[in-house]
Amino acid sequence: MKDCLFENGMIFTSDDTNLYADAMLVSDGTIQWIGKREAIAEGDYERVNLKGACVVPGFIDAHMHPVMLADFSKKISALPPEVHSIEELKERIRQVRKTKKAGEWIEGWGYDEGKFEEKRSLNRYDLDESSAGAPVSITRTCGHIRCVNSRALELAGITRNTPDPVGGEIERDASGEPTGVLKETARDLVLPFIPKETYEEKVQNLVDLGNRLKSQGIVAVCDMGNLDTGDNFSLYQEAIRHGYQQETAIYYMWDYFADDPKFRIPKERRNKNGQVFVAGLKLIGDGSVSGRTAWMDKPYLDTDREYGISTCSDTLMESAVAFCKQYHCQLSMHAMGGQAITRAVERAYREENWMLDDTPYVRLEHLTDPPWESIRKAAEKGIFFVMQPIFLYAEIESYLKNLGETWMKQCYPVRTILDQGVKLCFSTDAPATSWAVPYDPFPCLKAAVTRKAYDGTDCGQDQKVDVETAVKLYTRESAKAAGFRRIGQLKKGYKAHFAILDRNLFTIPKEEIDQVKVEALYMNGECIYQR
Repeated sequence: MKDCLFENGMIFTSDDTNLYADAMLVSDGTIQWIGKREAIAEGDYERVNLKGACVVPGFIDAHMHPVMLADFSKKISALPPEVHSIEELKERIRQVRKTKKAGEWIEGWGYDEGKFEEKRSLNRYDLDESSAGAPVSITRTCGHIRCVNSRALELAGITRNTPDPVGGEIERDASGEPTGVLKETARDLVLPFIPKETYEEKVQNLVDLGNRLKSQGIVAVCDMGNLDTGDNFSLYQEAIRHGYQQETAIYYMWDYFADDPKFRIPKERRNKNGQVFVAGLKLIGDGSVSGRTAWMDKPYLDTDREYGISTCSDTLMESAVAFCKQYHCQLSMHAMGGQAITRAVERAYREENWMLDDTPYVRLEHLTDPPWESIRKAAEKGIFFVMQPIFLYAEIESYLKNLGETWMKQCYPVRTILDQGVKLCFSTDAPATSWAVPYDPFPCLKAAVTRKAYDGTDCGQDQKVDVETAVKLYTRESAKAAGFRRIGQLKKGYKAHFAILDRNLFTIPKEEIDQVKVEALYMNGECIYQR
């Protein structure tokens, strides 16, 4: 096979030593040379004329839940543009109910009370009206809360006398009756009663999702864990045999494996040179801002004692640290609120880097409101931060309601974190975000560059970054977060994973970034998607 010369492009490399190029030579899936066209000797190349198109490294979503997302895509979406109100959601449930057998579960995802025209949360009675006696479960956009109807509560045995589980809350009305809203660990109470998909269905769902990710220019993802004991490694291996192409780093949700004395991560699964590998463990330290369950260091708006929920015990955290040290694997900790972040950083700060390669030993997820001292200590010890600019962009209603404008503008202080030397990358946390295509990287980039929400609300101009920085954080730095090898940059020796865009991401008005489309996606120098 001939060497292939991609030429006449506007190539952004994410490599600070050679940030822009107009030509790239690829051989056997690897970049052999990249730079200015006039600097390469003539040769017998196969040529691809990029016709001035903008080229970027393939995007890497360093925090998402692909198996959940693939599953959700087959269920009712409670998000715009499909659903704008509780009444519209009821109608969707009625339509789906007609296609189901008696007693068959109806499931949905993505509801956000801030986006409903009614400006209130779902409850069991809303779902009762449209379900004709079938059990219903609708997961909130944050993934930390689910609303179920009366039939689902009955099946799970949840009554006014059921105690809240540790780290969770069964929401109750003024009379003490469950409203159907189950927060944090309480959301798991109904899981044993919801039928599981077959293995074959899960595999096909993953393959279908992989094809959708291609259309967004995404070449690699981090699977940040299921909300069950499932082991996704073999699932991805089978999906690969059926055409799944993204590189994937897997994290096991430690809550579901900590009590299994036989749980191990074999060395061969930790090999980062494979298309799929196990990166480490995941802990959830608190909840979400939009659900008022993120564990803050000051109370939520209009209250003097509501700080959120701490969802991880000291025992669980210590066992996770011990396991990761033993197996030299990474520890990921979900921490949104200030108290959760402080706790996670302080525990990680006491350790030295236990990894055997250049992968960060600890990464923290979300970091809505990081205290200054936590930022300083993270920079000192190389603790990696993984953020989602899409949260403020897409969930602005909830942030304003729960935090207020002044506090909201201080959230996700990207510029401050970078200036202090903390390693940071961007991601979406799909499907746990309120957007119609939750894994689309372009609204996320737009949010970081403009620091404005989708409705134009100013989210703090002092914390915005330039387009070049935003792309680096979605490519080069995302690769570092999980330890992906030879991707995230376009440079000699790296895999030829790149996306061709329909317009120049770096020169168009920033307000138009979310309109950018991927024209083509290449992995290992081969075109795997064309729009």
